[in-house]
Amino acid sequence: MSIQTVGIIGAGTMGHGIAQACAVSGVNVVMVDISEACVAKGVSSVAASLDRLIKKEKITEADKVAALARIKGSTHYEDLQAAQLVIEAATENFELKVKILKQVDALMAPEVIVASNTSSISITKLAAVTQRADRFIGMHFFNPVPMMALVEIIRGLQTSDATHAAVHDLATRLGKSPITVKNAPGFVVNRILVPMINEALFVLAEGLATPEDIDAGMKLGCNQPIGPLALADMIGLDVCLAVMEVYLNEFGDSKYRPCPLLKEMVAAGHLGRKTGRGVYVY
Repeated sequence: MSIQTVGIIGAGTMGHGIAQACAVSGVNVVMVDISEACVAKGVSSVAASLDRLIKKEKITEADKVAALARIKGSTHYEDLQAAQLVIEAATENFELKVKILKQVDALMAPEVIVASNTSSISITKLAAVTQRADRFIGMHFFNPVPMMALVEIIRGLQTSDATHAAVHDLATRLGKSPITVKNAPGFVVNRILVPMINEALFVLAEGLATPEDIDAGMKLGCNQPIGPLALADMIGLDVCLAVMEVYLNEFGDSKYRPCPLLKEMVAAGHLGRKTGRGVYVY
């Protein structure tokens, strides 16, 4: 199946980022959200991002006009019927995603592929609430979508080879470097990344080094662009804690126990950049 039009549910950070990646690559987009204001904000965010690329001389004004012309904003799910692939990019909430997916499943033609941009929820479980489990897949983009090359393509237990091939082909056409992953909590990147952040917090709690030195050590010693503690503040310490709790619960392995200092900081409301204070003060 050749995917010419992509439907996106959610015009937030991830949704409009995916829309931009598609539109710049010549793929038509229908971006749906609950209100005209949300849709307009999503489209204007794409325009602002494209303006930054013009300033950096990565694209031309004509490229921007052409890309924006490929994005149709809507508040009606019916407009998604033009798409061969629909990507759900709503908030990371199982019940909300199930509600959306059931609506989309009932509306779309049987051959249409449905994907979720979830970073943590089981693709196998989400697929099971639809009548197209073989045509359901995970497409986990990374933020900011236009800049990040990676897409994790997650196969649920039921995902067909044809579905995987079509989505892998699209990701490549978008200029991304897809990796294929089996369904499991955290998939690949977050499964490795968040326990590393948790371990950095254990190192901090044990007083082995200052936050600055821990981050400098990982940046200089492992060539990471940002240290794990600064990254934790960027992600949100509450999000890091929630992820570790999911791993502990799902795997039943004590190596995923959240660092007590992480729990304490979240309890204090020190969640990172979004609250002005986490490991560091902002």
